[in-house]
Amino acid sequence: GVFTGAYAINPVNQARIPVWIADYVLMSYGSGAIMAVPAHDERDFEFAKKFGLEIIEVIRAPGRTDEDGPLEEAYVSKTEGVLVNSGPFTGTPASEAVAQVTAWLEEQGMGKAAVNYRLRDWLISRQRYWGAPIPVVYCPEHGAVPVPDEDLPVVLPEDVEFTPTGESPLKFHERFLHTTCPICGQPATRETDTMDTFMCSSWYQYRYLSPDYDEGPFDPAEGKYWLPVDQYTGGVEHATMHLIYTRFFTKAMRDMGLVDFDEPMLRLYNQGMVLGEDGEKMSKSRGNVVAPDTLVQEYGADTVRAYLMFFAKWDQGGPWNYGGIKGPYRLLNDVWDLALTVYEPGQEDAAATRSLRRKTHQTIRKVGEDLETFSFNTAVAAIMELRNSLTEAKRKQNVSQAAWDEAVDSLLLLLAPIAPHITEELWAQRGRPYSIHQQPWPAWDAEIAKEDAITLVVQVNGKVRDKIEVAAGLPDEKLQEIALASEKIQHWLDGKEPRKVIVVKGRLVNIVK
Repeated sequence: GVFTGAYAINPVNQARIPVWIADYVLMSYGSGAIMAVPAHDERDFEFAKKFGLEIIEVIRAPGRTDEDGPLEEAYVSKTEGVLVNSGPFTGTPASEAVAQVTAWLEEQGMGKAAVNYRLRDWLISRQRYWGAPIPVVYCPEHGAVPVPDEDLPVVLPEDVEFTPTGESPLKFHERFLHTTCPICGQPATRETDTMDTFMCSSWYQYRYLSPDYDEGPFDPAEGKYWLPVDQYTGGVEHATMHLIYTRFFTKAMRDMGLVDFDEPMLRLYNQGMVLGEDGEKMSKSRGNVVAPDTLVQEYGADTVRAYLMFFAKWDQGGPWNYGGIKGPYRLLNDVWDLALTVYEPGQEDAAATRSLRRKTHQTIRKVGEDLETFSFNTAVAAIMELRNSLTEAKRKQNVSQAAWDEAVDSLLLLLAPIAPHITEELWAQRGRPYSIHQQPWPAWDAEIAKEDAITLVVQVNGKVRDKIEVAAGLPDEKLQEIALASEKIQHWLDGKEPRKVIVVKGRLVNIVK
């Protein structure tokens, strides 16, 4: 920071305010000159401390008093606390202060409320012929003249010639180009540029509702039913382009009375990016582009889909791994074999049947929850576990026919959103009703999914010393009793009474000796 040697006068209390030049103040923000408030802005606070400037507290945090001494850090809340050192406004709740001070300044003729927009001009660069026409004509006498409302919309001709001139084909379409001035009726020419693609994509979700509706941008009844959008999914780069524009359109339509909501989407979820094997963003110049066509040809579309959902967290993405695709490929091959197996149960084991049904219902629950939260990788992992259980049951042939059929059908239904083609084929091969994608989502039974037994982990001073199979659902007191009775734990306690025993979530006992 550099002190200019100049002072400004505060019109409210006539106090002299030193004028400094600081590198953290942006010329593009507001007027480029700001009133620093060190007590209530972190950067202003650090600046004032560094250069020994006065720090005047004007908003006092709840519970703070004069006896607490100078502020040790900026208090940045604008809604909690009360005003201090603020003349007639001292004692005013901070949440009410802005409105009261603004009204007083207007009464005194010292200023008025204003909105300082940070929006910048919209750069139109991604143009195409089928972009929205710009409704302006150019008259030699009147200059640029808007097309009257009754002549809208301007419709693009369908008989243009697309020649490599580097200019809009509209410039060479005589019937479109030449028109008359709306003001004087003399010959004029139309604007031949078209709007950026964002001009259309900014409100596509509205027009898609009723593309043939001709009494407005969209049918109000359809808009009332479908909008706003419940879930928007896209890349994070959309936040600084498309989403700004669609919010702008939505708020404009709100002000026009076309919609009764403020935001176009209720929830935004950004997916991660699939990177090259080198961990860098895919680029032809880097030579790290993964061609999906080649992978589909070698492994099939369903395998590629399954691997894309499995290889990383959906919202994080990560580097592509050619070796990793073999796991989902094996999964689909195993599913094919299991679904077409003519299962013939041998000597039924009631415990094995219960175990398979438990795994089936636990998987239905897990996959349903994971798909709802976009946790696709763990959903695929859960399906792989059910595959393993079925493979074991097939080998031993010790579960009932009903349990086998329930597990296989559930496996296909759970896999259907991930691998739609192979599951459709297998569903038909098993003689089930057409189509798998029209079937209800499988339901899970909490009683069947409940574990019969759990593995109780027992620690001594934070280190695992024993693992014990116990019945599920035992109270903490019983788990503590079982843990302390373990021979291994008795060995580690060496005849001493434990100082403390902690039972965590019914699955872990930690003994402090």
